[in-house]
Amino acid sequence: MAARPHARKARGLDSFPAGASRADVPPASAAASAIIGALFSAPPRMVKTQLLGLLRAALASVAPEQRDLEIVLERPRQAAHGDYATNLALQLAHPLRANPREIARHLVRELGSSPLLAKAEVAGAGFINLFLSPDATRQVVSQVLEAGRDFGRNNLGAGRKVQVEFVSANPTGPLHVGHGRGAALGASLAQVLAFTGHAVTREYYINDAGRQMDILALSTWLRYLELHDVWVPFPSNAYQGGYVIDMAHQIRDAHGPRYVHPAPAVLAGVPDAATAPEAHLDALIANAKDLLGEDYRYIHSHALTEQLADCRDDLVEFGVHFDVWFSERSLFDTALVQRCLERLERAGQLYTQDGAQWFRSTAFGDEKDRVVQRENGEYTYFASDIAYHLNKYERGFDRIIDVWGADHHGYIPRVKCAVRALGLDDTKLEVALVQFAVLYRDGQKTSMSTRAGEYVTLRELRNEVGNDAARFFYVLRKSDQHLDFDLDLAKSESTDNPVYYVQYGHARVCSVLAQWGGDARTLAGTDLAALSGERELGLCARLADFADVVEAAARDYSPHLVAHYLKDLAAEFHSFYNAERILVDDPALRQARLALVAGVRQVLRNGLRLLGVSAPESM
Repeated sequence: MAARPHARKARGLDSFPAGASRADVPPASAAASAIIGALFSAPPRMVKTQLLGLLRAALASVAPEQRDLEIVLERPRQAAHGDYATNLALQLAHPLRANPREIARHLVRELGSSPLLAKAEVAGAGFINLFLSPDATRQVVSQVLEAGRDFGRNNLGAGRKVQVEFVSANPTGPLHVGHGRGAALGASLAQVLAFTGHAVTREYYINDAGRQMDILALSTWLRYLELHDVWVPFPSNAYQGGYVIDMAHQIRDAHGPRYVHPAPAVLAGVPDAATAPEAHLDALIANAKDLLGEDYRYIHSHALTEQLADCRDDLVEFGVHFDVWFSERSLFDTALVQRCLERLERAGQLYTQDGAQWFRSTAFGDEKDRVVQRENGEYTYFASDIAYHLNKYERGFDRIIDVWGADHHGYIPRVKCAVRALGLDDTKLEVALVQFAVLYRDGQKTSMSTRAGEYVTLRELRNEVGNDAARFFYVLRKSDQHLDFDLDLAKSESTDNPVYYVQYGHARVCSVLAQWGGDARTLAGTDLAALSGERELGLCARLADFADVVEAAARDYSPHLVAHYLKDLAAEFHSFYNAERILVDDPALRQARLALVAGVRQVLRNGLRLLGVSAPESM
């Protein structure tokens, strides 16, 4: 519906002819002129940033009261629709009470004459399609070469403190391929966040105070007794792996028969394993603690130390590093669990029923209340998790990101409920869920149960396919999507293998630059005017997308966006390489193409670094 004349006048739309195009008139308003003047007097910036500045100036002229409106500028799906498109006119239609196509025409006119644009068109219901000039498209090459390792870096985080807690696997056995996906995701996400201006703390939460560690200690002790011909039926729900036997040998070699007790004493009062397997296991643990006394701590500590050291070594070899290793036991040693529950009790959020202490999580939207202290006085895992998150908040993080396995999906609401009950802002807490990674070898799915000992370790996977393939494959899909890890593909040297294809692109550029023999550092000042072909300009446009991809990956906690971008960039480069000669006779064209491929090399290198993948110079 056409806007009323007085409404149009109030919004500055009355003086523009309906058919005006971008080139007809320079910007009409002083506000727009001032913004554009500042834009082009500033240091060189990414083309998209400059375009946003132009659109902001046009918005200030056409609808000054809407000058703070968020402007969305995106790549169209079809090249015929320009380099960028915006729905700004459609956003303005309601507040201006005007036809969006009419608003779009006025915005296009206000863009004025700019060296950035070849043309701007109104399309569809009121979209504005922007076509970059060749000079604007090419300038990204110079920006890449000048920025080097920092190309794509931004200050999105503005120094805000972010904690990323990931892996945090129980130290009850070697890391398996499922843990590897969480490790790769967390490490890449932390790197992306740091690259975008966040102050990142990488943290591993050590579950060293719960029942699982008691089961591991018991498993180790029972294997130790076997080495001394004391035969206690080994529970099927204890830890079965060969690493348990290895630890038993270590204890025997160091201390001989010191920890030996007769089988009848070990089995005294233990329920039948067939009818009550978990009660059977708990009774064995209780007997071990009674019989060993203070020596039980040694068995427990030895098992924890050995498995945690193995975990650390495995992760370091995988290129995954942590700033903080946080002990669950420390929450009890500092009485934080107790103090946390006292705080909830003072707030009226705890009650006692059947001898146990319960948290009123239903008062905060949970489906049922949760036990925090059992009738025997032991605290639940949930109690220590509440205390751990209170500790995170007390450390002053602006954003807390927990990377959890998808099987913990139901755990999110209760933790957020507890955070709110403590009077804390639960919007600071984000949980990124990681679906299971299923490994296929020779077409067969492999079991990964740490208790049964039938698992494929992360170390075995890395030894078979290499760190680079493992890191890249793990982040190829969004973390909450199921991942089938194809070993045959990961090991293949073919264009179907995405990590090989990306790394081969980097190596190809290195080979070209080596054939050229010049100093690649001199290419930053190259005259790029000779880059005029469709493939060349397309490659330039792809380079320009890197900064946006990195920002989106940081905003959405989605490092898989970087992996997909690298695949696309590599494909576009290989297409260019196969179609065009780079070391041509024409000096100007040769130098410009060398600068272009050097830019490709730098962006591939930057992206691979964010994912923890190497950039080989030869393959």
